[in-house]
Amino acid sequence: MPTIRDIVTAIARREGVEAAILLGRDGLLIDARAAEGLDAEQLAAHVPPLVSAADELGRAASRGSTTTAVVEHERGMMIVSSLSPDAMLLVLVHAGMNVGPLLFELRRHRGNIASVV
Repeated sequence: MPTIRDIVTAIARREGVEAAILLGRDGLLIDARAAEGLDAEQLAAHVPPLVSAADELGRAASRGSTTTAVVEHERGMMIVSSLSPDAMLLVLVHAGMNVGPLLFELRRHRGNIASVV
């Protein structure tokens, strides 16, 4: 069975991925692989407020809790995947990357990843 480190490393090695950060719902880092110059702990700390806001929007729109959030910026995208009540995954990708296959894999394997956490 793969470990948390194996999963984070496998995601981080995908072409176009700059960081894969596994964090608790409190924003504390569990494990990470990030390109030089990216502060994984600081990035992890910023995820919970983003997910909270997305959850509030989901409730207001009768959509439920956030399972995946994709945020596009000028120089890339961020994908936040809720894995369990205790853990989330943040993936940073380069601008122009086709995130479709990555989103599919994260959705498909969400339960498997959560079982390791």
